[in-house]
Amino acid sequence: MSDLSYWCELAWLHPGEAVKGVLVRVQGGRFAEVERGVASPPHGAVRLSGLTMPGLANAHSHAFHRALRGQAQGGTEGFQSWRERMYQVAAMLDPDSYLALARATFAEMALAGITCVGEFHYLHHGEGGRPYADPNAMGHALIQAARDAGLRITLLDACYLTGGIGTAPAGTQLRFGDGDAHQWAARVDDLASEYAGAEDVVIGGAVHSVRTCPPEQMPVVAEYTHRRAAPLHTQVSERRTENIHCVETYCATPVQVLYEHNILGPRTTAVHATHLSDVDVALLGGSATHVCVCPTTERDLADGIGPTRRLYEAGSPVTLGSDSNAMIDLLEEARTVELDERLTTGERGTWTAADLLRAATMVGQASLGHPDAGFIVPGAWADLVSVRLDSVRTAGAGSGYPGETVVFGASASDVHSVVSGGRRVVVEGGHVLGDVGRMLADAISAIRE
Repeated sequence: MSDLSYWCELAWLHPGEAVKGVLVRVQGGRFAEVERGVASPPHGAVRLSGLTMPGLANAHSHAFHRALRGQAQGGTEGFQSWRERMYQVAAMLDPDSYLALARATFAEMALAGITCVGEFHYLHHGEGGRPYADPNAMGHALIQAARDAGLRITLLDACYLTGGIGTAPAGTQLRFGDGDAHQWAARVDDLASEYAGAEDVVIGGAVHSVRTCPPEQMPVVAEYTHRRAAPLHTQVSERRTENIHCVETYCATPVQVLYEHNILGPRTTAVHATHLSDVDVALLGGSATHVCVCPTTERDLADGIGPTRRLYEAGSPVTLGSDSNAMIDLLEEARTVELDERLTTGERGTWTAADLLRAATMVGQASLGHPDAGFIVPGAWADLVSVRLDSVRTAGAGSGYPGETVVFGASASDVHSVVSGGRRVVVEGGHVLGDVGRMLADAISAIRE
């Protein structure tokens, strides 16, 4: 990466102010200077038109699900049919094909303004659960893919041990497990050691879900993340059936099980958190556990709408994710949080544009282990995302409401420039790797042959 200066026509500065004429100097992947009131771009500075924001954080992704787009959205198939299609894709992947698919998927994220991804990773082993010669080959593929696409990655390595509560894994699920949490931790420790000192890679841990990680195994996952001071993520209460089975087995909701086994806390993110009791909301908020909502996937899979505002008011910072990557557009995820709230409460304006941009930037980055990202201030990661204010979606809103225009009117297609860690990865709407659509088509067709 080279040291450059960028002149922003409008810059979104903390705590949520659009400022005209901001000159930003970058050194070594971080912001060195941020100067306000610069009327025009000085010689040598790159001009960034529209609204320039900090980099967006995609706090929950399954990269390989991208191959399902357009294949599993139509018809009347239920969730279980969707899951079987997902297993079919997982069964076809190896480290090389996973690298190609993830690289293209992460490049699509970069085009959408995402500079950091939390990849929820459970496709660990080969056919039948046999480890590769390098047991972390699939994790290495994801990390290389993110680096190629210009993203930082928090690899949330998931402990996935059972096929469901009280049932053994079978079929493709055998590729996901390590036998027990101690074997999981040994493998992930080796992976983390290989990337020690790499600022662009964080190796976090994940309890895949109460459904697939028995409670007695959970403390081992927590201990790993505490020892490494790493993020800990878990999928929780995505569907009502999960809650029913959990209560039948443990006489407690998934959130209560996680609380009882010391999983909740400020470095933890509960993903989905859709079907919650009042006690669940209090436990998540009272422990300052982050909550990552993924509205596009949650509506695609008919999961429901969670109590996101209640969680926030109870003390849970809120982040956003693309999850199944049925759509990669964090601006769509952000506005849907507010629009869903309108549907469930009958009230408008519960979430402001500034609230939602904080969720998509600084809060999401912090939940992925990057508290020094998501701000345009000296010393922070040099991430800049510029969104057009003159497209067919954003034109005419006027200069007084750039944040509202971007959150409630723009789409990923309006992102025209992305700088990630000081590296220009999107220029004039194109990724430096080339034709991302062709990359996706080639990667997806290769795994179906």
